[in-house]
Amino acid sequence: MALPIREQAKYWGIAAAVFFFLLWALGHVLLPFLVGGALAYFLDPVADRLERLGLSRAAATSVITLIMVLLVVLIVLAVIPTLVNQTAALVNAAPEIARNIQAFLLEQFPELADETSILRTTLADIAAFIQSKGADLAQGLLSSAMSVVSAIIFIVVVPVVAFYLLLDWDPMIERIDSLVPLDHKATVRRLAGEVDRVLAGFVRGQLTVCLVLGTYYSIALMMAGLDFGLVVGAIAGAITFIPYVGAIVGGILAIGLALFQFWGDPFAIGIVAAIFAAGQFLEGNILTPKLVGQSVGLHPVWLLLALSTFGSLFGFVGMLVAVPVAAALGVLTRFAAEQYRASLLYRGLAGKQVPPPDQGGE
Repeated sequence: MALPIREQAKYWGIAAAVFFFLLWALGHVLLPFLVGGALAYFLDPVADRLERLGLSRAAATSVITLIMVLLVVLIVLAVIPTLVNQTAALVNAAPEIARNIQAFLLEQFPELADETSILRTTLADIAAFIQSKGADLAQGLLSSAMSVVSAIIFIVVVPVVAFYLLLDWDPMIERIDSLVPLDHKATVRRLAGEVDRVLAGFVRGQLTVCLVLGTYYSIALMMAGLDFGLVVGAIAGAITFIPYVGAIVGGILAIGLALFQFWGDPFAIGIVAAIFAAGQFLEGNILTPKLVGQSVGLHPVWLLLALSTFGSLFGFVGMLVAVPVAAALGVLTRFAAEQYRASLLYRGLAGKQVPPPDQGGE
């Protein structure tokens, strides 16, 4: 006899509470394991395809690992030094950029010279706020970068976890499936399949979109002659994962730098703006429809809410789990809506097939 629904809800609620408590308490410890698991999930279809070509699972995993190591080494040798140098140069040039912007504003708006003007006071307050937040961010990044032990552990643990999870992915899924309650096995399998479809459509597709757009922006901005083009392209591509934010932040940063660098040359500024306009056209009309699709069921507002909530509660680890949790909650919400529409609470008497009145006695 199956447990009553109230008892089942209690146990599932306890399991969810334990999961979120562990995420909150052990987030920094779980980070390399979550990243390794995400890599294994991302690469599992590649391993399955190599198996269909005749390789064993161990050989397929080894080939994928070797290719990934070569790619990482190539990126470290070819891209990272330039990226670090441009980032350092951008940080060093920030005070000069700020002074030039201030001089330009004073030239265009002479009333800013009046220290008592509301506009100058407002701009000064905004600049002080940005400077304080920028200092906090820089300090946080510096402290994180200086944590050499954590960085080494992360670099070592993530590939090892990804390798072993990828090697044992199918048996692991079978073992998890064997633990599903028998009364709910069919339903859980269907819901898990829908969650996997959503994640496969969104995460794998969106990561590909981020990579393509980041590469496009970096190369195009560098060819246009924009200083720090590689940094701007990398930032825009990386945060394209968050709907609309990548284009807005990257576009504002690139056009702002172009205004500073190419002031008086509207053609060069227009090229930078056109690069981002073309990137948005490429993303909205080609990349996202082809690689992500429209059937994943993750609305941008829902995704932004999940990222904001989990990021504020659990930090960076929370942002990593926000997408799969949002996908699972979306699937469960649609399932609950289906059950509600099939229930007597929704259908009521109007949903029943009421037989017509007997006409035989008339």
